[in-house]
Amino acid sequence: MSIKTVLVHLEADKYTPSRLEAAIALATDHGAHLVGLYVRPRVEIPATAQAYLDAEILAASERATREQADRVETAFRERCGQADIPFEWRCEIGDSHEVVTLHARHADLAVVGQTPPESVDSLIFAHLPEDVALGSGRPVVVIPYVGAHTEVGRCVMVAWNGSREAVRAVYDALPILERAQRVIVLSVNPGEMHHIPGADITAQLARHGVAAEASETSNNDIPIGDVLLSRAVDFGADLIVMGAYGHSRAREWIAGGATRHILAHMTVPVLFSH
Repeated sequence: MSIKTVLVHLEADKYTPSRLEAAIALATDHGAHLVGLYVRPRVEIPATAQAYLDAEILAASERATREQADRVETAFRERCGQADIPFEWRCEIGDSHEVVTLHARHADLAVVGQTPPESVDSLIFAHLPEDVALGSGRPVVVIPYVGAHTEVGRCVMVAWNGSREAVRAVYDALPILERAQRVIVLSVNPGEMHHIPGADITAQLARHGVAAEASETSNNDIPIGDVLLSRAVDFGADLIVMGAYGHSRAREWIAGGATRHILAHMTVPVLFSH
C-alpha cells in the first residue's frame, strides 16, 4: 500500500501550524494529495430559548465562526502553495469527532493533534485522537501539542508486543517504514520467550526492504507508556508506531493503559492503528 491521500484536521489555535507542517512533510515524502479539514461547530439553540436571544447576536456569532474558518483556510492555502503540493480544502459543520472520523475513512493517513491541556474537559475536542483512531479504520498520526520535528518518519520506533493491534499498526505504517533511515522494533517486558522478541516481525520487514533492528527492555516499576516515551528519546525517534487500545477503551480508562498514557504524555508524534 502507498500513501496517496493525507488528511489533516485544522483548528483556529496555536497548535495547528506545527500539525500542518508535519502533514505537509508526510505528503511531500509520499507524493500525496493533502486534504485540510476544518470543522465548524453546529450551534443548536432550543426553540424555547431563541425567543430570548437577539437575532443580531446570533448573526454576529455565525459571522465570527465563518471568519475564523476563512482565516484558517487562507493560511492553509498559502502554506500548501509554498510547499508546492497538491491540496484540497474542506470545511464542514457538525461534531468534530464524527466529521473527522468520516473524512479519515477516505484517506490513507489522518493527522490530528493531541488534546491540549486546556481542552481536556471540552466536549468538542477531548478524546478526538482516539475516537478517530478507533472509528475510522485508518492509521492516525497524532502530533503532540508541544510540536514536532519538521521531518516525521526518519527514525521510527515500533512498540511491539505481537498483538493484533501491533501487527495492524506495523502494516499500516509500512509505507513510512520503507522510507525511514532507521527502524527499531522495541519489546517491553517480553518475559520468558524461546526466541528473540521482535525477531519474526523484523525478518518480515526485511523482506519488504526495511532494515529494522530488534530491541527489548524490561522495567516493571514504571508504566509501559513511560518506558516507550523514554526509549523513544534514547533512540532519537521522531515517530512511534503502536497499536491503539489492545484492551477495551473502558478497561483502559478505568485501569490505565499504554494508549491512554501515551495520549496524555506524548512528546513525539505517534502513529496509532486499531
